[in-house]
Amino acid sequence: MNLLEELRSLDPRDPGRWPFAFRAGAVLAAFVVASVGLTYYFVWSEQRPELQQHQAEEQTLRQEFKTKHAKAVNLEVYKQQLKDIERSFGALLRQLPGKTEVPSLLIDISQTGLAAGLQEKLFQPEAEVKKDFYAEKPIKIRLSGSYHQFGEFVSGIAALPRIVTLDDISIKPDNKDAYDALSMELTAKTYRYLDEDEIAAGEAEKKKDAVVHRPPGG
Repeated sequence: MNLLEELRSLDPRDPGRWPFAFRAGAVLAAFVVASVGLTYYFVWSEQRPELQQHQAEEQTLRQEFKTKHAKAVNLEVYKQQLKDIERSFGALLRQLPGKTEVPSLLIDISQTGLAAGLQEKLFQPEAEVKKDFYAEKPIKIRLSGSYHQFGEFVSGIAALPRIVTLDDISIKPDNKDAYDALSMELTAKTYRYLDEDEIAAGEAEKKKDAVVHRPPGG
């Protein structure tokens, strides 16, 4: 009788009558299956969350590496961009007058209106408003003239070598019997850069205000 016939002749309901070799093989197979099942349950199932955590950390580190690698590769490009920004900022800063230049700039603004043929009804500089590194000086202006003259005035302001903005523009008829007799009110704003002492004083004032307004126990 060959091995296949012997397997067919085995009674699965009475393994006690099986030959010793088959009983030993069945016990060994049952032991292997039980070992695999117990290993999966007690080892794999318990360590799987830790494995998943490590896998997530690996993905995070990979992404962080890619980001840092891209920055390192483009470092020279970033340096050049920074130089370009500093150059552009310096060019803009040079368009801001210093403290001693503001009076002459106010004269230039006034002269621009007169050169356009406008009648100056009001030219009232107001108090400066200090920002981080510059100060803003608003000027209330009221002029009388025609649309064409107003256009010349605006073009003249834009052509000034210093930065001047025009805000809150309002144009109304100055004489209801004359079609092109108009009155224009606006706020012109000039800007000047703060020197190092003014910036330092501003920072000190901010710190002082922070201390004064700090809540009790803070």
